[in-house]
Amino acid sequence: MLGELDIRVFNLQFAALTSKAALEKRATALSMDESAFGMFYQQTFRPLLRYLVAVTRQPDRAEDILQEAYCRLLTASCHEMDEQQTRAYLFRIATNLVRDRWRRGNELPLPENSEEVSPTNPAFDDKLHVRQAFERLKPRERQLLWLAYVEGSSHKEIAECTGLRTGSIRLLLFRARRKLLDLVRTRLTTKVQK
Repeated sequence: MLGELDIRVFNLQFAALTSKAALEKRATALSMDESAFGMFYQQTFRPLLRYLVAVTRQPDRAEDILQEAYCRLLTASCHEMDEQQTRAYLFRIATNLVRDRWRRGNELPLPENSEEVSPTNPAFDDKLHVRQAFERLKPRERQLLWLAYVEGSSHKEIAECTGLRTGSIRLLLFRARRKLLDLVRTRLTTKVQK
């Protein structure tokens, strides 16, 4: 696994160094040496990849967006940031890349009547229903819930990642939670009636 991580870090650094834009912006780009970037990458790539997979529902596209987000981070012209600000900026870049793909229509919608697996383990069945309900949420709702409850981000951090106002996050999270709960209840009610 560590070898794969080293290869990814090298590929990202190579892409950043060889891009024409990176060469032009090198003087003002984010100042992070190879070891600092390696540490930052190790700390952030798993949470960012999980976030992207949850939002896009497509692991291959999530990995593409992940790599592009790191390349853009490395070539960005920005002021000095601490680690938390850099992490929020990285998530913001990734969020914008996902949003761009949605606008271009590159994301496939989830079919309304997707096939459901009915395993014998009831706990697994409940988790499956929650996952299916989560997938039926709008991308923004999935994004907010993931950042808040899986990543443990504060409202301020979510606002920085998504570009929304901090004051809006509380209401949007409330609505997303309520919608998820309604979807789960609908599934469980349907399951009980069967």
